[in-house]
Amino acid sequence: MRRLAIYPGTFDPVTNGHLDIIKRSIEIFDNVIVAVAHSRSKKPMFALQERVEILKQSTQDLPNVRIQGFSNLLADFAKEHSARVIIRGLRAVSDFEYELQMGYANASLNSELETIYFMPTLQNAFISSSVVRSIIEHNGRFAHLVPPHVADLILGLYKAKILPNE
Repeated sequence: MRRLAIYPGTFDPVTNGHLDIIKRSIEIFDNVIVAVAHSRSKKPMFALQERVEILKQSTQDLPNVRIQGFSNLLADFAKEHSARVIIRGLRAVSDFEYELQMGYANASLNSELETIYFMPTLQNAFISSSVVRSIIEHNGRFAHLVPPHVADLILGLYKAKILPNE
């Protein structure tokens, strides 16, 4: 039986913490779909296709990882791909309540789904996409928080959004 897991999120932008969880996931699962949520309600800094492309570049050396955007319910996305495992990261106690509710909600929509939680490594425990976005918006140094070679791509996309005529 093929062991497949889905790691969903907005990945706005992808961080070293996300990449750490992806790499650790493929040590356990044969294949991992990194499912990039459209997530209009979160008003992402980067468009869905931009986030998908950033993740593809960040994971290009991981052959058993597939990046795919989605805009439907995660439980339905999992059914479409015959996946029974959802991977989520827990940085702090504050994440736990939300993630527990989401895990139960997904299980109520698809009783075959299990959610597995990964703790970040200590060096990545403080990193979140919202922290990275805030640093980007304030022109701070963030390259050490994202996968190699992604900082330039992110900066190019961000500058194109705020300075469209340059």
